[in-house]
Amino acid sequence: MESLQNRITKLSYWNNQMPTLSTVNQFTAKQPAFTLGGMRSLIFNAPSNGLAKSGAIVRIGRKVLIDEAKFFSWVESQNKVGA
Repeated sequence: MESLQNRITKLSYWNNQMPTLSTVNQFTAKQPAFTLGGMRSLIFNAPSNGLAKSGAIVRIGRKVLIDEAKFFSWVESQNKVGA
C-alpha cells in the first residue's frame, strides 16, 4: 500500500502542474481588461493571430476554455518593441 506521504507528494506535484482553465465568461470576469466581445474576436481569429498555435485555447466539444498562463505568454509575445 502506498504511504500517505507519497500520495500527498504526488497530489501536490499534480496540482502544481495543472493549468488554470477558465471559460470565456469566467476569464473576462477575472480580467476586466479583456472584454467578452474582444475575447470572442481573438478566439474566432485564433488560427490567423497565433493564439491557436500558442495552445492557449482548449476546446472540449463546444466548450471553449482559456489556459491563462499560455494566454498571457501569447499576450507578451504580441508586444512589439519599437513598432
